[in-house]
Amino acid sequence: MGEWGEIRKYNKKCYILNMAEILYGAPVREEIKKGIIERIKKMGRRPFLAIVQVGDREDSNVYIKQKQKFGEEIGVKVRLIKMERWKDGKIGEEKIIKEIKKLNKDENIDGIIMQLPLPEGFDSEKILNTIDNKKDADGLVSRGTLDTVPATARGVMALLDFYEIPVTGKNAAVIGRSRLAGAPIAEVLKNRGAKVSVCNRSTLNTAQICRETDILISAAGKAGLVTRDFVKKGQTVVDVGINRTEEGKLVGDVASNEVEAIVAAISPVPGGIGPLTVACLFQNLIDLCEKQVL
Repeated sequence: MGEWGEIRKYNKKCYILNMAEILYGAPVREEIKKGIIERIKKMGRRPFLAIVQVGDREDSNVYIKQKQKFGEEIGVKVRLIKMERWKDGKIGEEKIIKEIKKLNKDENIDGIIMQLPLPEGFDSEKILNTIDNKKDADGLVSRGTLDTVPATARGVMALLDFYEIPVTGKNAAVIGRSRLAGAPIAEVLKNRGAKVSVCNRSTLNTAQICRETDILISAAGKAGLVTRDFVKKGQTVVDVGINRTEEGKLVGDVASNEVEAIVAAISPVPGGIGPLTVACLFQNLIDLCEKQVL
């Protein structure tokens, strides 16, 4: 990592730039995929995942298609329950909860996920906590412990492990504290023995905190948030942010054109954590299946 790279000319002067190692997610995804297929073979049956979707958001449709495609590739049955019509308030919410309770009781269903975000006006916490924790493939059910690690957090750790980036005893910063990404990422890092600082919009000295760490993970969902002021030489940066510019381009939280020349390693957007989130979701599903056998 951090090998001295190409020489670029600027204002008739030569500068040797420190070219960061790019932490691509695709090879990690393929390794995870092979492992899942082997585990399914040993199970002797096809696992079954149910996806509950409320509404018809285009981005949600894209993510669901990715899950369906990956499930088909590894031999997992994926059923989509799409609830396109609903009413505001209690009636619509209760209809979703009733559907989830049916899936909880269905012995053929191994795992359930609620496609997020839900339309405005719904109590996501209440709905998610209806899912039986034995079928919680997304790891978002509040039980006071991290029985199932949310897929994004699991993907971050898989990326660091694959590229042999040490975590234990290191200083880490996580920008963002969402239930889906920031909070569980911070927790898995702590469980691995890292000293973790969590920053959010109310943190006054975020750039300074981040600059003093060995590992920086941004899950804020704000394009260009992490600039050269947030990083230092030798650091690993994992970009979990997914944002679209006005031109429709997909970008992360990190201003990669500024940061790549400084840090030792960085994950790209797209092509970094994105490919791992779906794969790790199915890892969670297989974990749930194996626990049922024990």
